[in-house]
Amino acid sequence: MAAKTEVLTLPEPLLKARRLTVKIGSALVVNAETGEADIDWMRGMAQDVAALMREGKQVMIVSSGAGALGRRYLGLKGSRLRLDQKQAAAAVGQPRLMQAWEGVFNELGLKTAQVLLTREDTEKRRRWLNARATIETLFDLGCVPIVNENDTVVTEEIRYGDNDRLAARAAQLVQSEALILLSDIDGLYTADPRKNPDARHIPLVERLDSEIEAMAGGANASAGVGTGGMATKIAAARIAGSAGCSTTIAYGAMLRPLLALGAGAKFTLIRAQASVTAAYKAWIAGTVVPAGEVVLDDGAVAALKSGKSLLPSGIVEVHGSFDKGDSISILGMDRAEHARGIVAYGADEIRLIKGRPSKEIEGLLGYTSGDAVIHRDNLAMI
Repeated sequence: MAAKTEVLTLPEPLLKARRLTVKIGSALVVNAETGEADIDWMRGMAQDVAALMREGKQVMIVSSGAGALGRRYLGLKGSRLRLDQKQAAAAVGQPRLMQAWEGVFNELGLKTAQVLLTREDTEKRRRWLNARATIETLFDLGCVPIVNENDTVVTEEIRYGDNDRLAARAAQLVQSEALILLSDIDGLYTADPRKNPDARHIPLVERLDSEIEAMAGGANASAGVGTGGMATKIAAARIAGSAGCSTTIAYGAMLRPLLALGAGAKFTLIRAQASVTAAYKAWIAGTVVPAGEVVLDDGAVAALKSGKSLLPSGIVEVHGSFDKGDSISILGMDRAEHARGIVAYGADEIRLIKGRPSKEIEGLLGYTSGDAVIHRDNLAMI
């Protein structure tokens, strides 16, 4: 068990991250010889996460392994399973995977939570907001969210595409500043180091360009376990980077992989081009066709410009038909657009609460999604 006073210091590029997402592949959590969960490795990862949490960081794990554990339990053999067999394996493997994670974190006095996502959860705004709110609450309660694809309900394919991309979408969902992809290789090389002794390790990628992507899809194509290798890791880095999240590709097949990073282990850092907040605000502001609009009185406009959230009391008019989670335009009395934002209530609900104080929302609607129609974190000034 990790000592309670143990400090895990990440290398400088990751040190400032308040929230980290760590993606773990099947080969790390499942023992290749026994087909069972590799408890020793998982215990080491839990110790790393616990040390980071003691430093005030929040950590989310995206863990593969359910399908591999389920295959062994059900006695499914062969390299190509039918979709229903893959889903059955995931169904029996997921609780075993969570039981293993819960056990190693429980040893350290930490709680875990299972979060199963589908592609729609990260692409449809309403579901995106609900999933994000759930994970935010888990962080607030001191839990470690353990994320996986909800494989048992996926119909078009068993995987999101690969868990590297799932991890990038999950990191984007919770606005992680850092995504760590643990692999069987310690980063990106100029050529495959297993075949070319002259291959040079690339410690830092300032900007993803065609040269880097060609390198990942060529010489490094087989680097990294799973279905996609290095190419999918670079694709994941592009997704994460668009949300202001840096990506680290590091070697994971050791008992304390995050501790090793702080001790000087090699890795590749792919920098994001903007901060998480700036990227998110730019995304909101760049909405091509807002779903509707609200008109505010002058006092509410001034409040937004000073950094406040949009409260129902300042809303004068509501135009259009839109749902919770949609992006809308925010106009002043002069009909000039001042901001755009993601709404916490639908158009019909806002019509009922406009001009009223926030304390009356629950009485008017029968429930509340918070005091603000648009929280300042979900609002971008134009």
